[in-house]
Amino acid sequence: MPDISDLRNGDKALKVAVYATLTYDIISATNSSPQTTEINVKKRGPTLMKWVYIGLVQAAGFAILGAYLDEDTWPPLVGVGIASVILYAQYHYAYQSGLGKPGVSTETY
Repeated sequence: MPDISDLRNGDKALKVAVYATLTYDIISATNSSPQTTEINVKKRGPTLMKWVYIGLVQAAGFAILGAYLDEDTWPPLVGVGIASVILYAQYHYAYQSGLGKPGVSTETY
């Protein structure tokens, strides 16, 4: 665990932000928005969530790589960890909301 004085280092804050941004970019590249998940969950919910999980696995891979390559192992882990929890919670909430009260779907079959 880092010394508390070590946490007040701009370089480390930047590293956490970079890994959080990387996670958001990965999820964005592999998924539609949580809104799309919510309104289309009845037609393709499992597929939408599959891609959330794939994105989280990719982000975890970058966190592990970053922790291995950087002398400070915790910024990549914290950045990816925080972003992963937030993004998973958003998509899970959208999924559950869509099952409960789906909006008008953007898809027709």
